[in-house]
Amino acid sequence: MTGLRVPYSGGSSAEVVPVSVVIPTLNEAAHIAGCICSVPWAGEVLVVDGGSTDGTRKVASEFGARVLSHPGATIGGQRNEGVGAAKYPWVFALDADERAGVGLAEEIRRAIAEDQEHVYQIRRRNHFLGQEVRFGGWGSDWVVRLFPGRYRFSERRVHESLRHTATVCRLNSTITHNPYRSLADFKRKMDRYSAWFAMDEIERGSPARVSKLVTRPPARFLRMICLQGAFLDGWRGILLAWLSALSVFHKYRALVEMSESRQAADCSVLDA
Repeated sequence: MTGLRVPYSGGSSAEVVPVSVVIPTLNEAAHIAGCICSVPWAGEVLVVDGGSTDGTRKVASEFGARVLSHPGATIGGQRNEGVGAAKYPWVFALDADERAGVGLAEEIRRAIAEDQEHVYQIRRRNHFLGQEVRFGGWGSDWVVRLFPGRYRFSERRVHESLRHTATVCRLNSTITHNPYRSLADFKRKMDRYSAWFAMDEIERGSPARVSKLVTRPPARFLRMICLQGAFLDGWRGILLAWLSALSVFHKYRALVEMSESRQAADCSVLDA
């Protein structure tokens, strides 16, 4: 079953686009095939796996990706591992829950043929429970994903970003993003990202204030509903605003609990 990634046959040329697609994964066996198949035009696809136990690496290899193992790393660290191993001088970063849109291949081909200095943002079209959401801050989601391979990502556990000194340009094509396929999936990711957020904040020396548990969640809900118009997406928008507020609460609760645990451990060491 090796090599099921169908060769590119769209646009004005059947030639592949000389770009390396880098995808970090962790237990994405159910989604990685669709992601890989959305970039049949790419010169190569590298999947950098963080220690999956569900067969992600096997599926990725069967669908034509070059698979690297990099367990224990942050998402930024996984991306950097792939960038460092990339065959081509230009890299396109993608996530397993994303799909490249129509027209992106030719747009990338033109961009990298004409330019060696810029990095490029692409707008993500976010979907939630089967429908695209356009408000609540989700409709203007621009992410830097196309860049020369000399740049690297920050290695924070949450919200990693590309470190670069280049001018940022924008592509017209889009990426489809489906981050939460069910409410159970939302809870799994909320638990994971809350722990990662807490570890990042502690490493940065950020104080754990209980007051943020009270103020930040309602502030997030009101901002999404009143300022960003999440209610215009109907019940999905309202539910998403509530879930976002819940996620904020869990992040700061994890930070408070982890900080208290570390302080207790430090005191035990001093008392010993």
